[in-house]
Amino acid sequence: MEIERIDGKGDEDGGGEGDVADAMSVRRAVFVDEQGVPEDVERDGKDAEAIHFVAYDDGDPIGAARLREAEAGAAKIERVAVRPARRGEGIGRRLMSAAEDAAAREGYRRVVLHAQASVVAFYLRMGYETVGERFEEAGIDHQRMEKPL
Repeated sequence: MEIERIDGKGDEDGGGEGDVADAMSVRRAVFVDEQGVPEDVERDGKDAEAIHFVAYDDGDPIGAARLREAEAGAAKIERVAVRPARRGEGIGRRLMSAAEDAAAREGYRRVVLHAQASVVAFYLRMGYETVGERFEEAGIDHQRMEKPL
């Protein structure tokens, strides 16, 4: 398994390894097909301004995450997804580490994210802290979380 960094300015509708379309295929399988998030909500128009991370196994995309600027001094990690059959293998942890490392290299001092309530414990184990109250996003309860770099 390998994690590849992909510039969001790439072709979202192309195919093959190293393409933003690989990240989109994982996100569609997890967020749209599995969780019922409307496709127009999942495809929010912010992919071109982001750095994407795709986990591959023998050329097949099995996980994805994206990183973009959130606010002054902070980057936001979003759209972290692992195909259901591959969960529990540490893929999410490796995607998060790749995104955090990239944020630090880009000069950000902290990272923020909106965690689905069901995976808050995962992010707590990775050193994130909850901020504020839970809120609803795309029909799913979320929690804002932050971590200094």
